[in-house]
Amino acid sequence: MTRDQILQWTIERLERLRKTDQKDSNKLNADKTKGENSDMKTQKMKTQKIKTEPYMMNRELSWLKFNERVLNEAGNPRVPMAERLTFASIYQSNLDEFYMVRVGTLMDQMETDEEIRENKTNMTSEEQVKAIISATGDLDLKKARIYEQLMGELEPKGIRLINFNKLSGEEGEFLETYFDHEIAPYLSANIISKQQPFPFLKNKDIYAVALLKTKAGKSKMAIIPCSNNVFKRLIEIPTRPGTFMLSEEIILHFLPKMFENYKIAEKSLLRITRNADIDTETIYDEDLDYRDAMENLVKQRKRMNPVRMELSRELNKKLIVEICKYVNVDKSHVFLSGVPLDLSFVFAIQNYLRKQNKEALFYQKRSPRMTPELDEKESLLQQIQQKDVLLSYPFENIKSFTNLLYEAARNESVVSMKMTLYRLADKSQIIDALVEAAENGKEVVVLVELRARFDEENNIEYSRKLEEAGCRVIYGLNGFKVHSKLCLITRKTEAGISYITQIGTGNYNEKTSALYTDLSLITADHEIGAEAAKVFACLLRGETIEETNCLLVAPKCLQNKVIDMIQEEIDHAKNGEKAYIGIKINSLTDKVIIEKLVEASKAGVRVELIIRGICCLIPGMKDYTENITVVSIVGRYLEHSRIYRFGTIEREKVYIASADFMTRNTVRRVEVAAPIQDTRLRERLDWMFQTMMKDDEKGKLLTEKGIYVDRDQAEVRLNSQEEFYALAYSAVEEKNI
Repeated sequence: MTRDQILQWTIERLERLRKTDQKDSNKLNADKTKGENSDMKTQKMKTQKIKTEPYMMNRELSWLKFNERVLNEAGNPRVPMAERLTFASIYQSNLDEFYMVRVGTLMDQMETDEEIRENKTNMTSEEQVKAIISATGDLDLKKARIYEQLMGELEPKGIRLINFNKLSGEEGEFLETYFDHEIAPYLSANIISKQQPFPFLKNKDIYAVALLKTKAGKSKMAIIPCSNNVFKRLIEIPTRPGTFMLSEEIILHFLPKMFENYKIAEKSLLRITRNADIDTETIYDEDLDYRDAMENLVKQRKRMNPVRMELSRELNKKLIVEICKYVNVDKSHVFLSGVPLDLSFVFAIQNYLRKQNKEALFYQKRSPRMTPELDEKESLLQQIQQKDVLLSYPFENIKSFTNLLYEAARNESVVSMKMTLYRLADKSQIIDALVEAAENGKEVVVLVELRARFDEENNIEYSRKLEEAGCRVIYGLNGFKVHSKLCLITRKTEAGISYITQIGTGNYNEKTSALYTDLSLITADHEIGAEAAKVFACLLRGETIEETNCLLVAPKCLQNKVIDMIQEEIDHAKNGEKAYIGIKINSLTDKVIIEKLVEASKAGVRVELIIRGICCLIPGMKDYTENITVVSIVGRYLEHSRIYRFGTIEREKVYIASADFMTRNTVRRVEVAAPIQDTRLRERLDWMFQTMMKDDEKGKLLTEKGIYVDRDQAEVRLNSQEEFYALAYSAVEEKNI
């Protein structure tokens, strides 16, 4: 289809949705009363009315705005051309997961007897799904425009993705021979009949679907799987280096060779996205082995109902309805795509470009530096006893922490090591260090969260490896995911028991530590260590800690303490003093905290928020949020660190944390925030925070209209991530002088 046809098809579909929305709009209640919980699974409000505020934004639509900012980077001419391919692929994988989890949850809610409304904008689950579908249609058009533009810009660089209309006869013969010998032997075609029922379609796999006509004029449907690990997906045309065709397009073109007794009346590529929102809370049973039950539940995910279907070409409405019936997806969830259905092939293009020495099309090579705060040739345990250390990923290397674990595993003074693990890298050095510690006779206690979405199978395997080495492994708490990044090393010395505690904002994952921005505090502070020990003691008893003095620990000692610190700033402002709150998180959805921040704004507290993704608070609104500024940074590295700042410089409290300000984090997970007590480290975090607030290269400003816009740009633009890398490089150079 041409781009104009795609545009017309989408406009007609959106118009139908708008008409449906108009009919349903009478269902909305004019009066609304205050709701309490933002998480979908607990907002059982039935027909209860809630009061909505003008400064509130729906979380799902806010997330789509975040993913649009990712897509915009694919079209950003200031991003190296090959890297823009990565952003296009990330946009797609993000959207896949969003449909699998968030849309899946909403559709599950639509099947219940209760009318569930979210507590920011009072939208029902059905209304949210309709709004998501409408917004996705708009984004699909934008994706098609950006993809077309990007592929056009790659042509002068020697890269082309073509179709059969642009091939010579010789090239067509080559592809036919290639199909006959390298692809066709591995294909399994199904002609749907009573003897051959419609096959199960795997999540995110690509299929060719065809309407076949017999010589007698009868119609039949055929389905052919196109996703296969045997043959390559990106096929290079040998007569034109750098010119490629996707294997699924070759399969679709040569369908007549597979159905010689039929006429191909219509054909398209097809891809479905399945619901992946498994309910892990249902498996708690004292008579069941928890790990085995989790394995069975993860297997169930693979067969859950579809929530979206994508087509590469237009099919007649009757055929679409028939396919929808077979796969059990509503026709309103069908999208026509103007780009390939799976963009992961772009990484193969990037590899090709690297082999062609096209390094100018990529980001300047960067690698994490070893922190100058530690001498890797000396005992890390002894150095941490002398001073707190703050690691900043990916600018500094996680190796300093893994080296500390290995040293602890071998050090005679270390009696125990305890950790909470959520997501881990393949061939994890963290696991290897813990295994070595156990084999050396240390007490090793590891909480492995088996409910880390899409990492369940990986964590199950690691839990077995740890157990086999003699570690004590626990799997989390009933009703609470353990999302904290907490490590406690306990030593017995001549002076008595001492602790080295590490609290981080990101996972113990060597791979993502080079891709995500995160912070990691390592301290020998005895009070922090003693409180961390209490946290682990509670986890071992299957409990959550009831009260803390220095750490903030969800679910019972984080949200309430954050509210108290916001209130302190409100009190200062009411006394005519300067008051300040600075928060850097990934998402803001917790309505309790949002309303407290609005109260702070009304009192005159200056509030600066750096929020990468979902932000349900609209800033800059007169009489509500006019003292609140919201910035989102989407850059080369995924912003993942969390920083809480309360108070002006002379009295400020600064924390790093594993928790976003989402209800699921603040009151339904085990999360840990640690105070930064070293003045030197606080000053460093303050500088980092203010640098990010000034970022006018990758930072976007959220306006009072709920849209993200470019910042006012200085003559020389500031890219905070590049600034931090430059500092890391220069710090190492200064140390070596």
